[in-house]
Amino acid sequence: MLITPLIVCGGAGTRLWPASRESRPKQFLSLFDGGLSTFQETVRRATDATLFTPPVIITHRSYRSLAAAQLDELGVRADILLEPDARASGPAILAGALFIALSRGNEAPILALAADHVIHDIAAFRADCRAALGAARSGHIVTFGIAPDRPATGYGYIEAGAAMEPGIRAVKRFVEKPDEETAALYVRQGYLWNSGNFLFETTAVIDAYGETDPATLAALREAVSHTRTEGQDHHLDATAFDRAVSLSFDYAVMEKTSRAAVVSASFDWSDVGSWATIHELSRRDAAGNAVKGDAAFVAARDNLVLSDGPLVALAGVNDLAVVVTSDAVLVSRRDDSSGVKKLVEQLKQHSSSSGHPGIRQMDLLPGERISVPSVLDRARHWLVLMGTAGVTIAGATRQLQKAESIQIPPEAECALENIGPGALRIVEIELPPD
Repeated sequence: MLITPLIVCGGAGTRLWPASRESRPKQFLSLFDGGLSTFQETVRRATDATLFTPPVIITHRSYRSLAAAQLDELGVRADILLEPDARASGPAILAGALFIALSRGNEAPILALAADHVIHDIAAFRADCRAALGAARSGHIVTFGIAPDRPATGYGYIEAGAAMEPGIRAVKRFVEKPDEETAALYVRQGYLWNSGNFLFETTAVIDAYGETDPATLAALREAVSHTRTEGQDHHLDATAFDRAVSLSFDYAVMEKTSRAAVVSASFDWSDVGSWATIHELSRRDAAGNAVKGDAAFVAARDNLVLSDGPLVALAGVNDLAVVVTSDAVLVSRRDDSSGVKKLVEQLKQHSSSSGHPGIRQMDLLPGERISVPSVLDRARHWLVLMGTAGVTIAGATRQLQKAESIQIPPEAECALENIGPGALRIVEIELPPD
């Protein structure tokens, strides 16, 4: 029986600012040698006709073009299920499972995969998926536990219980991210890291949600049944989807269900959640410096440098992350992911309070059309950087060519369509309130 991969492709990745932005989050970035994003690596890992069906991607509607373009680069066809708003991994996985059951008539097990993880040993990954199939077919929701190599405080942990079958154990309990002392205790006691990847049959997840959150289950049944389909794109009904409770799959299901099981994974695994992890996973020189871009070092050790253009030169400093993009430069301690997250929050607050405009980029493929929600107190200015746009406001459509622009009034809902033969790129500038 083949497994259907469900690749969950959400999250803004603020700990990897300024490379990761809301307009292009970390899962779509090429952060390592090889040129592929972690999303593409995840798709490739789950592409094996002897084990997997074509995948289903679930992501926010604003990332549709990114996902489609990166799938095209791999030559992979997939259904793309589009969320109108972010609702965490619980609703994403449930909506994906309901969609697969309804649209494909597929009774095969579903493998829910996060799009921002790194696994190098693909053969071991696939072998573990095969090993977990029996438990999933018997009604369990199987998670993949990782044997810790250090007392990490950034991961959740699993205490495994009684053996169910060779290599599979019941989950005794999940525990959230601990402090360093508690993490060291968990490692000594044989706890596993919770990888956040799951194998299950649709009925197991539906039944679990029915027991813990029937209102969200009902909302997502409606959202899926009223999905609007355009080719391989499937737009979940926004009104119904908004009624779903925003909770992670761990909180919503795994910590409450008696169906949880764990396989101790034989593959390597990393959650790409910090610059320290990027450094750890990157090729390093003899002094421990990892570089993507142009950099020079004198008496500098164990640094990470990513630059989109300018030369970065470090002298006499250690353990730094220096990230340079076209509009921002980050210099921080390499291991201070919480500090980077706080910095991003501060920058957002400063931008809002100072009246500085928010800026984002929108990319659409030929024929692609999206609905853009209104902003209550701010007008927006759209400038076409390339391609031909069709902009519809209050039923009236205007065509815009390269270098032409239009102002979107406050509270105006509008639609944007690529009506040209090539790619469309729009930059949106959110204007300060009057």
